[in-house]
Amino acid sequence: MIKAVLFDLDGTFADTAPDLAAALNQVLVEEGRPALPLKVIRPVVSHGGIALIRLGFNFDEQHIDFERLRLRLLEIYQNNISTLTTVFDGINELLETLENQQIAWGIVTNKPAWLTDPLMQQMGYTDRAATIVSGDTTKERKPHPEPLFYACREIDCQPSECLYIGDAERDIIAGNAAGMTTLTALFGYIEASDIPENWGADAMIEHPKEIEAYL
Repeated sequence: MIKAVLFDLDGTFADTAPDLAAALNQVLVEEGRPALPLKVIRPVVSHGGIALIRLGFNFDEQHIDFERLRLRLLEIYQNNISTLTTVFDGINELLETLENQQIAWGIVTNKPAWLTDPLMQQMGYTDRAATIVSGDTTKERKPHPEPLFYACREIDCQPSECLYIGDAERDIIAGNAAGMTTLTALFGYIEASDIPENWGADAMIEHPKEIEAYL
């Protein structure tokens, strides 16, 4: 019996890639480099600012300019956090179904709260979510299960009564470690090198509408 449905944020609940790509491309242009196509940036989005700067500039955190560029990226993104971002097709209909059935839903993300909270607020979902757990809400982040346990305490349900959906291996590792039913969102930000078949989820889905089958 599923009493709660929890979503990863970037690449599962919301398509945040267009705004993150726009922020990276603005940094690239400011630095005299060519912008990158969205299709190149999109698979990397789930891994955050560090991965985006690595992708755009082809150097790692040891580079003298890395932290400056990362902070600039986050500054641009924070100021344009919901300009192009939308929830994935089918999410709104799913939320209506959950709410009509009195099934709680929430977000468990590694995105820091100073980005998660304004994004959820600007999209209009803060008051509807039963819990919003960010990457700095608990001491540990996914793939550790602690953020999922925290969400369960807020919702007042057992992990075995929860369904967790994510588009990254760390999501599935965390959900399985917590004892939840897990679904891999293949519509999310899957990299070419990823092998989601090996992540150990209970199932893989191509569209949010498929989530209803697990309720």
